[in-house]
Amino acid sequence: MPGKVLSVASECVPFIKTGGLADVVGALPGALDRIGWDMRVLLPAYRALRPLLAGMDEVDTIEVPAGPDAVVFEGDLHGIHLLLVDAPGLFDREGGPYGGPGGDWADNAQRFAALSWVAAVLARDGIDGWKPDILHAHDWQAGLAPAYLAYHGSSGARSVMTVHNIAFQGWAPASMLGQLRLPAAEFHPGALEYYGGLSSLKAGLVTADRITTVSPTYAAELMRPEYGMGLHGLIAARRAVVSGILNGVDTDIWSPEAEPIPFGPKSMKGKAKARKALTDKYKLDVPGPLAIVVSRLTDQKGIDLLPAILPDFIAGGGGLIVLGSGDPALEGAMRGLAALYPQRVAVHIGYDEALSHALFAGADAVLVPSRFEPCGLTQMYGLRYGTLPVVAAVGGLADTVISATPAALAAGVATGIAFQPTDAMAFGQALDRLLALYADRKAWAKTQANAMAQEVGWDASAVKYAQLYESLMP
Repeated sequence: MPGKVLSVASECVPFIKTGGLADVVGALPGALDRIGWDMRVLLPAYRALRPLLAGMDEVDTIEVPAGPDAVVFEGDLHGIHLLLVDAPGLFDREGGPYGGPGGDWADNAQRFAALSWVAAVLARDGIDGWKPDILHAHDWQAGLAPAYLAYHGSSGARSVMTVHNIAFQGWAPASMLGQLRLPAAEFHPGALEYYGGLSSLKAGLVTADRITTVSPTYAAELMRPEYGMGLHGLIAARRAVVSGILNGVDTDIWSPEAEPIPFGPKSMKGKAKARKALTDKYKLDVPGPLAIVVSRLTDQKGIDLLPAILPDFIAGGGGLIVLGSGDPALEGAMRGLAALYPQRVAVHIGYDEALSHALFAGADAVLVPSRFEPCGLTQMYGLRYGTLPVVAAVGGLADTVISATPAALAAGVATGIAFQPTDAMAFGQALDRLLALYADRKAWAKTQANAMAQEVGWDASAVKYAQLYESLMP
């Protein structure tokens, strides 16, 4: 039976975004609403969001740890039932959600403890006649919410903790235990203590009734030392309550039929025109597959592998367009490749949403050589547009791409190319396979059709979240 869920996070599209967490938090309420669930989203009232308060209702005032009282505002905005925690001393600042020009805010532990405390109080007591059955906390910023429910009373509310990226863990010194209203008796390795200090993410993982990650393979990977980043033992110990549910993409926004040069699986002529528009724009001459990289330019994303493998890909007829920013050394390396191969490689440092759409519409393949990837959306955009993903077989990349092995090609089920391990040799071999697949036009067309037929929206994932919530309800 559908119920009520309070989702607490630090980001949510379309209100505030620094990464994929915001996309998930923003997409889930609508997807769940279609199957009868009532999800409301709790966010901090950052400076950029304060103008929204004028159109919202003030519904509660809550004392919080390490700060003055927080006022809770409520309203329906952009199809989301939104709750904002107004605590100006904590959130009304110039800069991003986590820091300003000088780096991360020094009081982030207190800031997000306040958000988590408000979430736990609302989950326990309800708000304006609405009481959630489930508190769904996202990443370290909301990690203390399940802990506060566990240690200060839940009144029947159950909790779910979702790990979007375990690399960020919300560390704080042990001296803040009392200030954050955490019980001293729980400061031991089996509960709150984390390498001599506190981790809000660990607190959530220890106390939540269920733990989820954003892909089944990432859930399994987090139990291994090379991926779990110090929390692998805890997650392995709680594996009975751990599951992975894939993210989805907004198929209304990411739709080849809605692009300026539209196309679809029944007629790919528009894709050929979009490809020509790209090569004309960048003055490229690419006889083979035109690949794209749309990514943060970091080692985690495997971008450092490109200089080693690109010469052979270029020699085989391939071309590359890079869109992204990040490590200055990698930005320079990408510019160097464009200078070395001006007719085959183009680079745009920065991000441009319209250009991103144009790249997926016109390219033949998208390269995602990540060393770890909890879920990944880039490969899903590629599937949606028939832009075949070439991915490292990690996390959600492994779960969403059926590699064009001889068996998969013979069975007619391939949707892209996957490789492992994430190193230059394996990546280069994957690009060799891409060149060969592109040369076999019949197999290429079939693989494109398979890719575009994949379900990458939110409906299937919403059903799995609903099933998880239902398992916690009486």
